[in-house]
Amino acid sequence: MGSRVRVFGDLETLVMDRMWAAGGSGTVREVLETLQQDRTIAYTTVLSTMDNLHRKGHLTREREGKAYRYRTALTHAEHTAGLMRHALTAGPDSGAVLAHFVGEMSEDELDRLQQVLARRSSGPDR
Repeated sequence: MGSRVRVFGDLETLVMDRMWAAGGSGTVREVLETLQQDRTIAYTTVLSTMDNLHRKGHLTREREGKAYRYRTALTHAEHTAGLMRHALTAGPDSGAVLAHFVGEMSEDELDRLQQVLARRSSGPDR
């Protein structure tokens, strides 16, 4: 995951969110149509954004007729986990960051965290 996990720019975030919402796959036209439900945006803008995301390694693509079908390189969960890992290791006081993060968790989130930790410690089939 490492260097592939980065914070996206505003338009990149919108495109990636639409790609993840569509199951991680889409054409420029499909993403454009979902974006146009909320804003006015040009096909060429979406095309260049998706091409940039491909060049940066966040999207893969394969020919589909005259266009490309793009796929996300990471799931939304994998990307978010990478951002969390980066936040926890970016500074000298990762223990304080983790303590603050856990301290702000709801009871439901704490229960889910405990379940994940229990599964992790129960064996190799995580």
